[in-house]
Amino acid sequence: MVINRWLNSVANAGKNLLRRSARDRNTITALCSQLYSNKGEALGIALADEVAVTYAALNQEQKADFFHTLAADYNPDPELINRCAEDYRDTLSLEAYRALARAVESPRQTLFRRINMAPKGTRTMVNMREDLLALVPADDSLRAVDDDLQHLLSSWFNPGFLKLRTLDWESPAAVLEKLIEYEAVHEMQGWDDLRRRLDAQDRRCFGFFHPALPDEPLIFVEVALVGSVSSSVQSILAPQKGAVDQERLKTAIFYSISNCQPGLRGISFGNFLIKQVVMRLQEEMPQLAEFATLSPIPGFRKWLNGLLVDEQQTLLAASEAALLTALDSPDWHRDSSLSAKLQPLLMRLCARYLLQEKRGSSPLDPVARFHLGNGASIARINWLGDVSPKGLQQSAGLLVNYEYDLEEVEEHHEAFLNRGEIAAAPAVRKLLTSQS
Repeated sequence: MVINRWLNSVANAGKNLLRRSARDRNTITALCSQLYSNKGEALGIALADEVAVTYAALNQEQKADFFHTLAADYNPDPELINRCAEDYRDTLSLEAYRALARAVESPRQTLFRRINMAPKGTRTMVNMREDLLALVPADDSLRAVDDDLQHLLSSWFNPGFLKLRTLDWESPAAVLEKLIEYEAVHEMQGWDDLRRRLDAQDRRCFGFFHPALPDEPLIFVEVALVGSVSSSVQSILAPQKGAVDQERLKTAIFYSISNCQPGLRGISFGNFLIKQVVMRLQEEMPQLAEFATLSPIPGFRKWLNGLLVDEQQTLLAASEAALLTALDSPDWHRDSSLSAKLQPLLMRLCARYLLQEKRGSSPLDPVARFHLGNGASIARINWLGDVSPKGLQQSAGLLVNYEYDLEEVEEHHEAFLNRGEIAAAPAVRKLLTSQS
């Protein structure tokens, strides 16, 4: 890219200046100190590049030390904040407001912006946050560092900057390799499997890309074009035979949505991806009338296991709890008698899990939170929709269709965010009162 070539040329010019500098450049802490205080463009880009290269070479312990330095040495000055706040309270002037805004902003954000000047600065910042997220759960002192990084990355990866690209068998090999690597829902079995998902007449794949990471998909969605809403992922993943009658394809099924950058966790652009994909598909195939997912329920088995060890729970009779222990057998679904006994119980419990189990005011299940927050509704729970080992382990073989009704999606979105209301088909709600 032109911008990267320019940054590299400026960085090389700056490195000539850097080589003439007598300052200590042996540690990333010293490099960051120089970068933070530097005002020159060429030297600044060279220093940023040195920080990026040095960071990439750190081991895990050194990275942890680096983040602790950022947490300790790059905080805003509380006394300055208080003085500026008092001045703004007294004067309400624009100058006082600007001074307060500068005082409140963490110096870490200035440092991060300057690191981002490096030719591979954005990639470095995303990698930094991925490393940081692994440390934060056990160390509250690093949460302020993560807040600053997430704030900046949310701005830099605003959906307005992202480009939707159709991915097919002719896409660059570097991008295709990433699709195999990052597929998080239904693992790809090599290049032949990838080609079936990209090259078939009734398959589509779309991804979001950022200008600073042109060969790195941020998120991608795999789509199956079918005659009606699908209930089984095995039928979708199976090789297609014969010609496809395009006019009979009335439904788009989003059967896999994969986030590719762990460092961008918590930065949501999946809803924009789905809406743009819907518009792109409608332009290409006006006959499409339904848009729905075929989604896993990744927290369902974990929730079930919690019920079995909770002596205070009232959702299960003793006989039902005993029946659920059969799920530990990898082939339980092949036993038709056992499967018939489990089906009404699991369908009822799954409806309970999706509709009533919450984390705060949001659904407990992460996939449900994502789609319901985007304005989808729970259209159907599918019995034995995914009998792969992973599907049985995380969802007891169940899958969900989240429907995107374009005439109702905004209403559902507002009701979910403002009142915590979950849109669901009557048949799904009826499962709550079904008898095992």
